[in-house]
Amino acid sequence: MTDFRTAQLTRLSLTGFRNYTSLSIDLAAKLVAFVGANGAGKTNILEAISFLTAGRGLRRATLSDIARKDGDGSWSVAATVQLDGFETRIGTGLAAGTSGRKVRIDGEDMRGSESLLDYVRVLWLVPAMDGLFTGPASDRRRFLDRLTLAIDPAHGRRVSDFETALRQRNRLLDQGGSDSYLTALEQQVAELGTAVSIARGETVGLLARMIADQVSEDLPFPHAGVALEGAFEAETLGLSASDREDHYRRMLRDGRPRDRAAGRTLSGPHLSDLKVLHAAKAMPAGQSSTGEQKALLIGLVLAHAELTAKVSGMTPILLLDEIAAHLDPRRRSALFSKLNSLGGQVFMTGTDEALFEALPAEAEVFEIQDHKSHILKGPDAP
Repeated sequence: MTDFRTAQLTRLSLTGFRNYTSLSIDLAAKLVAFVGANGAGKTNILEAISFLTAGRGLRRATLSDIARKDGDGSWSVAATVQLDGFETRIGTGLAAGTSGRKVRIDGEDMRGSESLLDYVRVLWLVPAMDGLFTGPASDRRRFLDRLTLAIDPAHGRRVSDFETALRQRNRLLDQGGSDSYLTALEQQVAELGTAVSIARGETVGLLARMIADQVSEDLPFPHAGVALEGAFEAETLGLSASDREDHYRRMLRDGRPRDRAAGRTLSGPHLSDLKVLHAAKAMPAGQSSTGEQKALLIGLVLAHAELTAKVSGMTPILLLDEIAAHLDPRRRSALFSKLNSLGGQVFMTGTDEALFEALPAEAEVFEIQDHKSHILKGPDAP
């Protein structure tokens, strides 16, 4: 993957973010680990990095909840990014008394967080995702939308507009809106929903092919089978985009009485699901053991990282929270070797420095303690 553009954070600064009054870390390695006791603030650093891309961050937290408890309500995350031989300063945050986060690139205000995707693509795997395969379909849709956003920067806006249009239709049905107004709104829902479904389907198809290409690699993580399933996808299989829109529009029109009674829209891609299979066992991921589910998820994220680089031309930054704690030494070593070969920057956390003994010599390990960082391993280590 060395042929792709690689963005690397060389400095990260937090102000008023979670438990940090201020924190600045100089970074010189591709593979970086933060170690420390539970509650020290390791995951908060990963969350800060996750805000350097489009979206709501890895915790999907309310912006005001991120600000330090005894602060003025504001917070910021800034980084220096090395890309294509140039340094770019990117940053985001919340000003006290406001509701939307601001984004700046080299000191210039941007209109939205999508502009950050020109400089970094960020993917993550956190413990909260361990129940992805057994949880509600909405969690898997959100996961799939994150995967799609990494290779299609317009996807996030489409999903947001689609969800807004659906809420407006539901409200209009409840309030007894006119047929003409409903028809106009349903046209918008059909266009946006079809575009969302097509983008998701393309991502799943590309990911399936990437996983198939990896079967020959000797990775200690099971290969997954992936598919996008739902009534809408089944009914529109093989149709052109315009025919899908027409079909969805008819579904919405004919379903008005039922949807009005239910208080929600009962058909469409907002109900679709990402189905994941343990390929070797031909078993749904949700029926696999807890360890197998974790390994499947790691394999999916690794495959998607490669896919992101192939499609976007840029290796993504990976955030892996508590990634090594539940892996045996063989799998940890194989994981670190694979991460190193991906070529992109990776940030990991763990409670014990020993978990990262198998990292390559050029990696960096920082201890997080008392809201401060101290380098334990790396070029600048004492």
